[in-house]
Amino acid sequence: MSDNQVHDPLNFMRNLWGNMGFTLPGMVAPTFDLEELDKRIKDMKAVEGWLRMNLSMLQMTIQGLEMQRTTVSAVQTMGQMASDTAKSMSSGGMEEKAAVDAEKTAFSEAAMWPWQMMQQMREQMQQTADAAAQAVNEQEAAAEKSGSRRSKK
Repeated sequence: MSDNQVHDPLNFMRNLWGNMGFTLPGMVAPTFDLEELDKRIKDMKAVEGWLRMNLSMLQMTIQGLEMQRTTVSAVQTMGQMASDTAKSMSSGGMEEKAAVDAEKTAFSEAAMWPWQMMQQMREQMQQTADAAAQAVNEQEAAAEKSGSRRSKK
């Protein structure tokens, strides 16, 4: 070996790595070309960005499913409460009904807001539909009056 090869650490690493004859699993074969290293860094950053995006999408999906589970649980609880109330009222136990109402009043008020909001929206939509139907009827009546006046002349 020449004196120049002994003092060249990159050449020493090339020779050391090349003598192994195999690559270790999970290890990237080392390179000493800066352009190749830059390319690998760029590729790895692209993969990292893709993985982060997928992680974000996964986290959003999990949050959506958790919200869906909470909503379904609240609806089931409200249904159970309504069923319990109907059973207690049908059995004629007014004292039992008062006890159940006292226990569940706070939860019932908090759990019923989605239902109340849907009812309000339904009422508003019904009022809007009624007003639109009335306006159409008035326009038709006005058109008939003006049409009948023209036919009389």
